[in-house]
This record gives sequence, structure tokens and C-alpha cells, in this order.
Amino acid sequence: MSRAFVFPGQGAQTIGMGEALAESYAAARAVFEEVDEALGERLSALIWQGDIDELTLTRNAQPALMATSLAAMRALEAEGVTIADAAFVAGHSLGEYSALAAAGAISLADTARLLRLRGQAMQEAVPVGDGAMAAILGLDLGAVREIAQEAAGDGVCAAANDNDPAQVVVSGDRAAVERAADLAREKGAKRAVMLPVSAPFHCALMEPAARAMQEALAGITIQAPAVPLVANVRAAPVSDPEEIRALLVEQVTGAVRWRESVLAMKAAGVDEIWEIGAGKALSGMIRRIDRSIATRNMGTPAEIIEAAASRG
Repeated sequence: MSRAFVFPGQGAQTIGMGEALAESYAAARAVFEEVDEALGERLSALIWQGDIDELTLTRNAQPALMATSLAAMRALEAEGVTIADAAFVAGHSLGEYSALAAAGAISLADTARLLRLRGQAMQEAVPVGDGAMAAILGLDLGAVREIAQEAAGDGVCAAANDNDPAQVVVSGDRAAVERAADLAREKGAKRAVMLPVSAPFHCALMEPAARAMQEALAGITIQAPAVPLVANVRAAPVSDPEEIRALLVEQVTGAVRWRESVLAMKAAGVDEIWEIGAGKALSGMIRRIDRSIATRNMGTPAEIIEAAASRG
């Protein structure tokens, strides 16, 4: 059995996530304490007892989801499962930072601070309301790319997330994305849904955020991860620290090639993928990409204990 560990992105956040892990495992609780210290505030209080609208703000959701994923990873380690039990790590958008922290490439404190900055920079790159994202369901990547190009006009519209064979997300100027959604419906999409996001992620409009991340990442120590990272923008494994640094900058404006990343892991022999952290969105995508890949979710103490006992 060859497995990979994957880490969720924005949208998976819920009030209370990770609290049971922190109550059950001292090592998981220490993750939240270290993130609180790194940010100079009690993000854990927001995660466990706060307001969902405040938690969903990009500047909060990104470090919060990473903290929950790392708490789950520490709980797994307490049950005898280590990063060496995975052939690869990968993460969806911000989840790539969680993956790198889990694999020891970036310290937990640095990862928390980077994600706070990343969230702020992405939010500030485009005035609220000027950008948008839409999920196109029932059309493949090639069809959606053609629609995005047609809809862009003089603005920006691009395929931002290639999530699975029947879900591609477009991102860009609001008017262009709305045109793309209408065009997709005309061209046979099952649905075209405007997403409740505060900024148009993973498109050229994020260039100011990419520059901010390039500057921030220049001062961060990055080590080779304990296992290779399957990078979002390349859909291929990388281990070189300087290559990872460059790809994290490219990722801000580049597309998340999730479908290809899963297929690349499958081609390398992975037949089981564990989703580590909040929610089950990635597991759903993985099943739609290739039903032969077994999935497990690692968000609660019970899930972690069961997985550790059966890992073989």
C-alpha cells in the first residue's frame, strides 16, 4: 500500500475544527498554541468559539486551516504514523503550505506568519467586489479554458482550479467571470455557480500578492521536505528548497492543477490518500478523479485512531 497525505484549502473551515484534537492530544494543542504565539493573537479562540464570517476572512482562514491540519498531523504522529509513512504530500492552494510544514520544509511559526501575510495580500490585491470566481460543473478543462478566453474580453478570466474531471473554477474580473458562467451554461455545463469568495484567487489579478509573497519568502528558511511535494502549479513532485520557494510565488497567480496532481501520484504508485485536517472536499474530488484510489479523512481523534490501527 503506497499512500499520500493531502491538505485542504480555503472553504473547509468550520467553527470548532481541531478542538477535539487539541483536547485529546497535547501535541495537537501545542500546534494551536504555537500558531497563536507566532501571530500574536488567540486565533485558536476564533477557530473554536468565534464567528464563522470572521473565521472565513482570508487572513484568518488560511492560518486557521493550516493549524488544524498540522494538529491532525501531530495527532497521527502520537499514534505512531509519521510523514515517512507517505510517499508524497500535496495541498490544495493554501494546503500546499500545510503540506510543507508537515514535511518539515518550513517551520510552523514561519508557515503561520506566511499564511497571514498571504491572506492579507490576496485580499488587498483586488478591491472587494471587483473580482469573482465561479465553479463550472460538467465541462472539462479544455472546454472551460476556451470559455474563459472568450469571456475575458479586455479583462481577466482564467481557469484557476482544475479540481476534478467535472469541476473547473474560473477566476478574474467580475464581469468576465459572470460572462463565463453564462457561456458555460449555453455550452452545456450542468451548473455554473458563482462562489462566495472575497477575491479572485489564482489568476493574473493576484500579481500584487505574488510580489508580496516573493519578498516574504526571500527571508524564510526552506529545507528539503521529508517526502516530495507534488506542487500545485507543476502537478509533479519537487524537493529542492529553491524550486519550492519559486513555485510558492508562482502559485499565487497560477492555476491549481489538482486533477493532474492526483493522477501523477496514482501513476507513481499511490493507491491510498489521506486527507489531513478539516472537511472532506479533497476526498470527494479524488473519488471523482479516480475511484480506484482509497481515501481516508483525518479530522477527528476517532478517524486518526482508526487509521493508525489499520495502516498496515
